[in-house]
Formats: sequence, C-alpha cells, structure tokens
Amino acid sequence: MSKISVYIIAWNEADKIRQAVNSVLWADEIVLADSFSTDGTAEIAAELGARVVQIAFKGFGDLRNRAMAACAHDWIFSLDADERCTPEARDEMLATVALSDAADAYYIPRRNFFMGRWIRHSGFYPDYRQPQLFRKGALRFKKTDPVHEEYEIVSSRPAGYLQQPIWQFPYKNLEEVARKANRYSTLGAEKLRQRGRRTGMLTALSRGLWSFFHMYILKKGILDGWPGLVIAVGNFEGTWYKYAKLHELNADWQPPDSPPLRRG
Repeated sequence: MSKISVYIIAWNEADKIRQAVNSVLWADEIVLADSFSTDGTAEIAAELGARVVQIAFKGFGDLRNRAMAACAHDWIFSLDADERCTPEARDEMLATVALSDAADAYYIPRRNFFMGRWIRHSGFYPDYRQPQLFRKGALRFKKTDPVHEEYEIVSSRPAGYLQQPIWQFPYKNLEEVARKANRYSTLGAEKLRQRGRRTGMLTALSRGLWSFFHMYILKKGILDGWPGLVIAVGNFEGTWYKYAKLHELNADWQPPDSPPLRRG
C-alpha cells in the first residue's frame, strides 16, 4: 500500500490549524511547514501528532519546495490551513494511489464557503488551483515567486483530475478579505518588480477595474449574491494595490531634503 504524506503550510493560523490537521489524521504522516508562528499554531499541530518543520518565509514558492522536501513518503497531499479534506476526497485519494497506472499528479476540486454560503461561481468552483496530490519529485515550484507561485509537473504523463472536492474557507470574515488583499498585493508587487515590470497609477486602476469585471460578470460572481460582490471588490482592491505598489516600488518616492521655500 502506497503511503501518503500531508504537508500544511501555515503562519499564525491558530484558529484554523486544528480543523485542518484533524481532517487528515488518516494520513501516514502530517508535516506542518510553519514560518515561526507566534500564536500557538505549531503547538496545536504538534499536539495533534503533526511533525513541525520551521521554515523562514522567503516566498510561497520556496516554502512549498522545502515543505515537500520534508515529506518522507512516496505520495504527497498538499493542504492549506484554511482547507479541509472531506471523507469523500480521502477515499478517492486512497483509491487513486493504489492504482498501478496512477498518474504522477492530480488536481483536486475545492468548494469554497464564505458569508454563510457555498460559492458556486466567481471562479471559486471547481477552483483547480494547482496539483494537490502527487508523487514526491513530480512537482516543483519556482522558488523565487513570493506569491501565486508557478509550478512545473516533472512527468511525461498528463496530470489527472479527481472528482471529490475538499473544502476551503478562504476568509474568516470581512477583515480577513482586506488583510489578504493587502498582504498578497505587497507580495504580488514584489514578484512583478523582480520580473522587471513597470506600471503607472492609471494602469493600476484599469487592472483593478478589469479584475472586478472579470470576476463579477464574466465569472458570474453576480449570481453568488452579496458574497460574490464582496469577493469581486476584494479582488479589485488586491489587484489595484498590487500595481499601485509596483509603481511605488519603481518610483521610490523620498521626502525632500529641505522644507519648501516661502514665497513673497
């Protein structure tokens, strides 16, 4: 029987980590890749049986590569702290890794819950983000990516798609929508700067407006009611600030060396 390691990346997720770890207690190994949390996240995970590995945060690409390297078994299931593995997804994964002709990597659908309802549109379902079940060595991330990390499937065979979804709770409340928009826009701006990108405030505004239109209209977020509107506004804010912060980084505004001259 093939064994499965689960890795969970986390930083100050004490209010979420217990449920995440509990949902994968069936795994042969649980590795918490913690970035020196100060709220008890690591202690909670260790109490539940997870092996805690402390990794200084240098971007999500580097973090995921180092988390995968810490896993001991042939198969790896990646779970974020705001995700939960369902019994149905567990059973499908166990059946999949037992196949003699299993692919080397699989995408897993995610169902997102926000503001008291399951999100059916807004690009949030089936939300195949990146392969989350894969053989060790079959997936690697661009280690310099601070956020929205690019990945490469190291296999000559195409990736597969599982059918049973896991759950995600992307935002605990409206404050977290704003907090994530702020954090990810900062990381996203740095990623663009590393690639030599430049922009202006008008471009930042147009990018933000397009992201809102894309999610709310083209991805049918309008059909998700108030949660769909909040998600689209949060996406506008994150995109707007990402490009505005990129402009700020490139402009490197500095205060004047002396006060303005008096007139008259």
